[in-house]
Amino acid sequence: MEKLNEMHIKFLSKSSNESFARVTAAAFASQMDPTLEEITDIKTAVSEAVTNAIIHGYEDKMGYVEIGAYIYPGKLVMEIIDRGKGIADIEKARQPLYTSKPELERSGMGFTVMETFMDKVEVTSGVNQGTRVKMIKYIGSSTEKMGR
Repeated sequence: MEKLNEMHIKFLSKSSNESFARVTAAAFASQMDPTLEEITDIKTAVSEAVTNAIIHGYEDKMGYVEIGAYIYPGKLVMEIIDRGKGIADIEKARQPLYTSKPELERSGMGFTVMETFMDKVEVTSGVNQGTRVKMIKYIGSSTEKMGR
C-alpha cells in the first residue's frame, strides 16, 4: 500500500505538550477529510498515548515523546514512542482498570480508551528501553474498514 504522506515530531515529556500532540495529530489527519467523530477519536487516543508516555514512561524525569504519523489510502497510522522505563507486562498493563500509579488517582483506562477509539492498537515495549504504541484508524468508507 502506497504511503501518501508522513510527519514526525519530537517534544519534551511535559504535560503541557499533551494538547500540542492532540492538535498536531488532528491537523495532520484532517487532510484525509475525516468526520468530526473520527477527528475526536484520533485526538482522544493520541492524548491517552502521550499521557501514558509522560506519566508512566518517564515518571519524574524528563525525556522526549515522539509521534510518527503516516497516511495511506483510507488509513491513518499514529505511533507514539518514548524511550522511558518500558512496560514489564504489556498484557497486564492493557487490562481495564489496571494502573501502576494508583496514588495519582489514575483510572487505568488508557489502553482501553485507545482500543475503543482506534481500529487497531499494537504495543511493543522493553524494560528500560521504552514503549511504542502503534494505532490505526480507517478513515471514511474504506473497504478495509468494512472488512475488519
